[in-house]
Formats: sequence, structure tokens, C-alpha cells
Amino acid sequence: MSKKPLRIGLALGSGSARGWSHIGVIRALERAGISPDIVCGTSIGALVGAVYAAGELDRLEPWVKSLTWKSVLGLMDFKMGGGLIEGGKLLDFFRSRYEDQGIAGLHKAYACVATELYTGREVWLREGPVIEAVRASIALPGLFTPAQHEGRLLVDGGLVNPVPVSLCRAMGADIVIAVDLNWDIMLHHSRVASHARDAEVEEAPQGGMLQAILTRLRPAKTTNGKDAGLPMPSMLDVLTTSLNIMQMRITQSRLAGEPADVVIRPRLNEVAAMDYHLAAGTIAEGERAAEFALPHIRDLLV
Repeated sequence: MSKKPLRIGLALGSGSARGWSHIGVIRALERAGISPDIVCGTSIGALVGAVYAAGELDRLEPWVKSLTWKSVLGLMDFKMGGGLIEGGKLLDFFRSRYEDQGIAGLHKAYACVATELYTGREVWLREGPVIEAVRASIALPGLFTPAQHEGRLLVDGGLVNPVPVSLCRAMGADIVIAVDLNWDIMLHHSRVASHARDAEVEEAPQGGMLQAILTRLRPAKTTNGKDAGLPMPSMLDVLTTSLNIMQMRITQSRLAGEPADVVIRPRLNEVAAMDYHLAAGTIAEGERAAEFALPHIRDLLV
């Protein structure tokens, strides 16, 4: 009797701008002839996973590589109440460029994770409009307003399941390849391209809340002009770093209790949460990390 082919699941983890490395991981797997049957994602992993499952990665990659700080800001509709970003502009952008035929119409089996705000329950989104499911999964608390879905308020799935190995298993995956973007997030916080980022931020509109949120504040000064102490981070830095700590700890716990067969860990500690304009280097690091894991993956598929 012929051996039944193993079903491969790909669990793409949360990690804000670090999630562009998922594109590099997928590219490396494809070059090696490894095509996942099931794609599950959390937060930015839900977005990249959905585009991949729709067969549209060739359109997404050049777009993310073209992003600048100005174009990233152009996709954000700032408000106060529930979160800093409403998300309408982002949804409209993807609706105008991708035909949403629903999760059932995707080329690969797909699902993503969100969190019910008032109960803390993990929610698996496996049907309905793709863009609405992704919007719920990426609703980072404090940054994006919660998504309304079937009478519930949903926020980022990274609060409960940052790397959705369990969802891949539940959908029938025999082998799960997981991508963990949070393992090294609390290491050295220097920026690979800090000078380039700062140069682009200088071109942004000066003054007001927007600048205070999107740039780090300079060291506080005393009345005699001396530094008052350590530089104070922006509100956004405090929020995202705190969430990073939480997601790193949750990821460690979930992967210990629900281990993947292979865990790919790109080195991305120098990529900040909002560094969406640094896609080229982030994608390249995803490729490097995936290529390192290829021998182990091939052994499992024999």
C-alpha cells in the first residue's frame, strides 16, 4: 500500500513589523519544494498567511518592500477611543487590491486566531470574509480599535496564542512548521537601520501628538540643561514593548505545551514593532532562518 502523504501545517506567529520575515520563510520553503497544505496565522502572521493562501504573495512582497514611513502613516486613520488606529484605511486598501472570496475560497486551508476582549477566550476564525478575519487578528490592543465580529469585540490573537501550532494540529496537520518572531525580542534594542528610519521620520509632519507617538522622545532636560536621566520612550514604545514581553512569555509557554515539529526563529530583535518600512532586510532574515531549518524539515518528510 502506498504511504499517505503527510499534511504540512505552517504556523505563522505574531510580531508586528517583524512579520514581514514570514514572506522570506515561505520563499525558502517553496524553493526547497516544501508547500504547506495548511496555513494558520496570528496577527501579522494572519495577514501574510492569508495572502499566501490566496496565491497573492508575488503581489504583496514588492509592495511591502516599497513601504516608507510616509506610506505607512498614510494607511493609518488616527483616532482616540478604543485604539489609536481605526483600521478603515488599511481594510479599504486591501479590499481595493485583493478579491475577497472568503476563507473557503482560498487555495490552501487557512485559519487565524483572535482574542475575545471581554472574556479572554481564544477565537479561531475559519470561515467568512478573509479581510474581516485578518482585521480581528491584528487588532493590537491600544494601537488598533477592537474588531466587531458576530456580536463580539475581538483583539489581537497574540494575547492568547502567538504561534498557532494548536490550530494547525486541529485542522489536520501531521507536521507543523512554526515561525516564532518573539523569542529574542527582549535582547539588545538597537536598530539595524536607525539612521535611515530617523531620516524618514524627520520628513514627517512636525509637532503634535502624531510625532510624540511615532518617535522616541529625546532625553528629558533639567533646568540647568543637563540630562535628567534615561531617555523616556514614547507611549507607543512603552505599549508595544510591554506587549512584546507578554507575547514572548506566552509563546514560550504555548510552545512548551504544544510543541511544533520544527520552529524557525529569525533574528529580529533589532526590528521595532512599527518598522514596517524595513521589509527587505526582514524578509532576507526570514529566508536565512528557514534555510537553516531545511535539513531538519527534510528529515521529517522522508
